[in-house]
Amino acid sequence: MAESPEEVAVLVQRVVKDINNAFKRNPHIDEIGLIPCPEARYNRSPIILVENKLGVESWCVKFLLPYVHNKLVHFRQRKQWLNKEELIDITCTLLLLNPDFTTAWNVRKELILSGTLNSVKDLHLGKLALTKFPKSPETWIHRRWVLQRLMQENSMPALMTKGHLESAPMERIQQLVKEEMDVCCEAAGRYPSNYNAWSHRIWVLQNLANLNTKILLDELSSTKHWVSMHVSDHSGFHYRQFLLKSLIGRTGTDCTVRMHNQQAAQQAPSLPEDEQNDEAGAACMEEQWPDHPLLLKEEIELCTDLINTYPGHETLWCHRRHVFYLQHHLKNKFPHPSIWSAAADGTDGTLNNSHPGVAHGPVTQAMDIDGVIESNKQGYIQETKRLKRAPVQDPVSLEVEYRFINQVLSTCREAEQARFAGAYRKWLVSFLGQ
Repeated sequence: MAESPEEVAVLVQRVVKDINNAFKRNPHIDEIGLIPCPEARYNRSPIILVENKLGVESWCVKFLLPYVHNKLVHFRQRKQWLNKEELIDITCTLLLLNPDFTTAWNVRKELILSGTLNSVKDLHLGKLALTKFPKSPETWIHRRWVLQRLMQENSMPALMTKGHLESAPMERIQQLVKEEMDVCCEAAGRYPSNYNAWSHRIWVLQNLANLNTKILLDELSSTKHWVSMHVSDHSGFHYRQFLLKSLIGRTGTDCTVRMHNQQAAQQAPSLPEDEQNDEAGAACMEEQWPDHPLLLKEEIELCTDLINTYPGHETLWCHRRHVFYLQHHLKNKFPHPSIWSAAADGTDGTLNNSHPGVAHGPVTQAMDIDGVIESNKQGYIQETKRLKRAPVQDPVSLEVEYRFINQVLSTCREAEQARFAGAYRKWLVSFLGQ
């Protein structure tokens, strides 16, 4: 094995060149990894390229990493000059071996700003680094910087459509979001509780997708299987909590604005004001927004199924607590009860606070029945009339929660499961008694 500085320099330069040539031969490399090999057994390159997988024999890392690291540090300290092509190759090799070296990412930022390096290549490099180091915080930070740069320089069409500029802007945005979601999902699967990946996923929704309702619903659907396969990973359930809160928050704000605009443009004086409010609220819910009570009900059903299937996981109970909290406060976002009535799915459980220590709700109001047309409702069309149903039905009723807790306590054999169920019941009493 070559040990002298001159021989090591020659060896490392050849390896760096081999890595660069591998990317030129196959630009679709999608994974990197180390091949366990204590020493060089053959007179061949330690860089192995099989299909779309790039492997580096482990024996050369102890020579390769210090060499490229020192060379880049000397360049930053102005002790050694490197041209732009050498900088690209050196930083690429270094980041594939150590993606948390901030200086290397900063050098590549400078290359991007100077127009020497394509931003899309850095997205691909970061994706490769995450296949080996899925939690690397510097890689995620640089990835967000590159995405912001792409949006600022209006390079997203070239990135998202791969030359097809005739695609609609929304479709291009959805494609870019999907690519980022795939990267995040793969990284989350490679490292447990990978909050860096899930935080980046939230950032993408906020900054690229602008919390688009359709994308939020798609994410809620697509992550259902993932959390079902990772019942102890709270990061995935935290992401679903963010999705639910975002859907509720956007609806509460935008729906109020829309109802205000509809009321201002209302041209039917014969329609009572309370009926106008009900019509505007129900139209907002039905035409533009999803059924939030139904979403929360389905999320509780998911928790129930997972708790029964995988007993003894505290993450599932914590998520159930958060969903019940969202359901309890959801109606504060909608001042008009008809929105909840129109969105309710007809379950017979209501939040009547029957548990000891819980205050009782308001008195039930009478039902407005179709058929009798009063003189002040001559312009009111029967097909568009909506019933004022009361009491408002909650998709996650308190009685159902207590029945579920009792069922778990009476059938479970795991001490941890019983402890979590008891803690959840105490939380319900404490929370609703405030």
